[in-house]
Amino acid sequence: MAQPKFFLQPLAAAICVACYSGSASAAQQSVIQTLAPIVATAYQGNDANGLIVHADPKQPIQPIPATDGADYLQSIVGFNAIQSGGTNSDVTFRGMFGSRIKILTDGAENLGACPARMDAPTSYISPESYDQITVIKGPQTVQYANTGSAATVIFERQKPEITTKKPYLGQASILMGSFGRLDHNVEATVGDERKYIRLNANRSVSDSYKDGDGNKVPSDWERWNADIALGWTPDQNTWLELTGGKADGEAVYAGRSMDGSQFARESLGLRVEKKNISEVIQKIEAQVNYSFNDHIMDNFSLRTPEMKHDHATGKMYLNKSSMQVTRRSLNSRIAVTSAWDKFNLISGVDLQQNRRAGNMIAHSMNMPMTTDMKFNSYGAFGELSYTLSDQNKLVTGGRLDQVKIDALKLNDDRSETLPSAFIRLENQHPEHQAKSYIGLGYVERVPDYWELFSTAHGNTGTPVPTFNDLNTEKTLQLDMGYQHQHGAFNSWTSAYAGLINDYILMSYHNHPSSGMGGHEHGSSFSAGAKNVDATIAGAEAGIGYQFTDAIQADISAMYAWGKNTSDDKPLPQISPLEARVNLRYVQDKYTLGALWRVVNAQNRVSLNQGNIVGYDVKESNGFATLSLNGTYHVLKDVDVSMGIDNVLDKTYSEHLNKMGDAGIGLVATEQFNNTGRNYWARVSLKF
Repeated sequence: MAQPKFFLQPLAAAICVACYSGSASAAQQSVIQTLAPIVATAYQGNDANGLIVHADPKQPIQPIPATDGADYLQSIVGFNAIQSGGTNSDVTFRGMFGSRIKILTDGAENLGACPARMDAPTSYISPESYDQITVIKGPQTVQYANTGSAATVIFERQKPEITTKKPYLGQASILMGSFGRLDHNVEATVGDERKYIRLNANRSVSDSYKDGDGNKVPSDWERWNADIALGWTPDQNTWLELTGGKADGEAVYAGRSMDGSQFARESLGLRVEKKNISEVIQKIEAQVNYSFNDHIMDNFSLRTPEMKHDHATGKMYLNKSSMQVTRRSLNSRIAVTSAWDKFNLISGVDLQQNRRAGNMIAHSMNMPMTTDMKFNSYGAFGELSYTLSDQNKLVTGGRLDQVKIDALKLNDDRSETLPSAFIRLENQHPEHQAKSYIGLGYVERVPDYWELFSTAHGNTGTPVPTFNDLNTEKTLQLDMGYQHQHGAFNSWTSAYAGLINDYILMSYHNHPSSGMGGHEHGSSFSAGAKNVDATIAGAEAGIGYQFTDAIQADISAMYAWGKNTSDDKPLPQISPLEARVNLRYVQDKYTLGALWRVVNAQNRVSLNQGNIVGYDVKESNGFATLSLNGTYHVLKDVDVSMGIDNVLDKTYSEHLNKMGDAGIGLVATEQFNNTGRNYWARVSLKF
């Protein structure tokens, strides 16, 4: 993965940008000035009175623009991630993890296959190839299969606006940064009012980074994605789109005993949308999506494996291990949007099927692939909004999912009927420039693949009945929020409190008789799952002030709290209190910004408990990092962004962090450090 030496130098990148800016200055004189883009540091809610967050993934963010979905989500207040290396983190929201967060791409779910979530769903997502990210906090929607209890996250592409006068549009960007980081992204669409073809392609590569002490942390990666779409709009009310895509990549992990040597993805999709069907039926939309993920992990293609002694021959040999896993998923959905009088109703049905296979015998090569799990889900939903008055709106919904999971290796199955529902009141106070919401939601969640198949035991403590002795998780949560604008001052908050019955908790200890749950290395120190009752609460909040036409500042903070009420212990793997202080100087053609991230110590831990990726190993120290950024509007459609992350070159590690792996040269009992000082520059072009 070595890059040309030129690209390893952040100063060289800066010189390129400066030269390009200078050559374009003359041409800029005749261009109408527009505000330069602002580097995003902390998105806040901007729909449903603050409950729903919309983010622009094509906008640069700090720290350095994202390589995968988890990276970008961390710019939205409330999100964090469990890190394994330089890429492919596993996202958390409000301290919740895994299938409690519904991750969708254009309305479909693409799950990973690794039993240790090395290929988490967000690892297959290239954010910049999407037009919008939508986050619905809490169980406050029922429109998608097997509702997420913590949040629903949707990465989506929108229908391009192509005309005969301008039969093309698109954008491209190049990013260069420290440690050999080099990204290319391009999106191009050609067509007319009736038809189009769109290409999204990107490639990202990086060498291993160094921490604040100058120590190398194994973390290099290379990844690429390519997606194509064929669209047809026979009239202004009809839209058909056929999509297909492929991707692959590889990643070195500081916190795992194996690396990801293949992250192959193939996908096909078809969606149809018909609008203005009658006075009542506004829209009918239908889609079907197929995806195939083929993931390989090993300890020899991207690192040197450990030497082992063969007692029979007395010789030393390389202890090579390799595993291959796949997941095939089929998602289909049909929804109808109706409106009459003060009512608006979205109703529909959906189906999800997936098959998981693999040769999960460590230390064995070229083993046959066998299917070990089949998952089938059928659901129906309805979401109704009613305008009570000019200031008040009531939103409510319910859905029912019928789920069947077949454990083929165990010759066992389980079927569950899962209800979910919510009700929410949204209120606006125009005279006070304020908005608020309050909602109550309930959702039941069946144990997911990782909780059923990657654990050594369930509630009974014996290996055999793990599959059926974990109860469904039941969450009842209150969500509320408030936004206020008064002159140059604005403020917002989103708060929640929830009761979770049969919360599925992972407890790590020795299971010498079981190879399950040992993650990619088959260690006997592995996870057992059990149900406990839990209470959760927390909030995200922010204030902002416009000091002058040019100077603006905002402060945002997030805090999540959880308690295992069954055992009177804290819930594990919850990120600590965090604040972000952002100062900007904004002019027509350029902006300058400073981001100060302050993270508190986390002393609410539950040792050796957590989730399928990580567990609490100790209390963590607080830290603070300073980052600087700037943008320059070179031409009408050309922008340059630059940044320095961790300006003071601090040495620190996140609380959510897998321990280092001894097989890659790190201390196995300590968490690995984050990136030291990091320079980057990004040029983007729209056409």
